[in-house]
Amino acid sequence: MSSVGTTMSAQPVASAQSDNPNMVAIAQQQRWQDAVFHRVTQGFSLLVLAALVGIIVSLFINAWPSFQKFGFQFIWRVEWDIINEEFGAAIAIFGTLASAGIALLIAVPLAFGVALFLTENCPVALRRPLGTAIELLAAVPSIIYGMFGLFVFAPVFAEYGQPAMQSTLGQMPLIGPLFGGATNGIGILAAGIVLAFMVLPFIAAVMRDVFAIVPPILRESAYGLGCTTWEVVRKVVLPYTQKGVVGGVMLGLGRALGETMAVTFVIGNANRMPNSLFSPGTSIASTLANEFGEAADFHLSTLFALGFMLFVITFVVLAAAKIMLLRSEKARGA
Repeated sequence: MSSVGTTMSAQPVASAQSDNPNMVAIAQQQRWQDAVFHRVTQGFSLLVLAALVGIIVSLFINAWPSFQKFGFQFIWRVEWDIINEEFGAAIAIFGTLASAGIALLIAVPLAFGVALFLTENCPVALRRPLGTAIELLAAVPSIIYGMFGLFVFAPVFAEYGQPAMQSTLGQMPLIGPLFGGATNGIGILAAGIVLAFMVLPFIAAVMRDVFAIVPPILRESAYGLGCTTWEVVRKVVLPYTQKGVVGGVMLGLGRALGETMAVTFVIGNANRMPNSLFSPGTSIASTLANEFGEAADFHLSTLFALGFMLFVITFVVLAAAKIMLLRSEKARGA
């Protein structure tokens, strides 16, 4: 009996010893696969970073002659004289920031309302069709928005929108001068409105997705305590999705800052500082689109300087949004 028991107890030990090399080999293979996967994904990340650094360096090198001649004054100079090679970025920077700011002022509230309706109040049968329509709007090429703005929106805006604004908002004491000038349908305000149509689907789609990931138990708990829909959104949904909402707004802002063709069609492309929202102006992207093909020597270097300034503006805006989020999270933690 003892010899039989010894034999039976020795069998599992022998089996474990025979399986142990296989287990060690499998573990080594898995570690090797994890290491390869880690290095490959790390390489992809570093590739993106290297591309970004390469873009910055190439822009700065090509823009250096312009920066060397004008220095920091290039930012606030308003001259744009190709013949005498006197350039400044103030007009293009103002047009870029003004049109993008107008676009966000219009698009963000509308996108918030669309996303809120789709996630909170929309009937189930309409959620998919409306969501698909928003995604289709985001896929429309920018030149189509530009053609719509020039041939459809601008005539209607010149005949009905601008005169109505001049007779109402133009008569107010402080903001009245912003709505003066010729009503020809193009200008800074027209570019901002067309940009709002463009960025609205992006912001609305991101907000809808981040609103949808809020755990249902949080909503149900708030409703169970007697909260209204707006209180649920303000006290539960928005705090939970703050990063995603700000990310969607920044995505729309980045699209508005760098948009080219749609703005080129309706902004007026005038290299002079606008004195009202109806005045024609220019942006960094539209200036590059209009003049890059015929630029040479120092003029080309100045256009590279404008591109570098656009990158700096975008970086500063994104950094400011990130700092705002960090401060908000720190305040909530405190």
